[in-house]
Amino acid sequence: MHPPIPLPVERAIRKLGGDLSLARRRRHISQASLAERMGASVSTVRRMEKGDVRVPIHFFARALHVFGELQALEHLLDTPNDEIGLMLMDERLPKRVRRNPGGASGAL
Repeated sequence: MHPPIPLPVERAIRKLGGDLSLARRRRHISQASLAERMGASVSTVRRMEKGDVRVPIHFFARALHVFGELQALEHLLDTPNDEIGLMLMDERLPKRVRRNPGGASGAL
């Protein structure tokens, strides 16, 4: 049995589903047409738009691709700009770097 889905996660998926529905309708694309372009069933598109947390993420990615918005998914956790991760790495840096016994400086 899976642990319960945290409410913020459920809300985010529901919002994404609603945003996908709005984007589809603004582009005058039917659910059937979107499903065909995604390689999915119409029921999958309906479940996505309702924010069903059981829909695999690749279907959301396929929908973003159809809408020309896949880069939004690519930049969700952009590691070069991950402030927390970079800060934790910097905390683990050595206080000083000693010279290697072989005389190599380690510089490029």
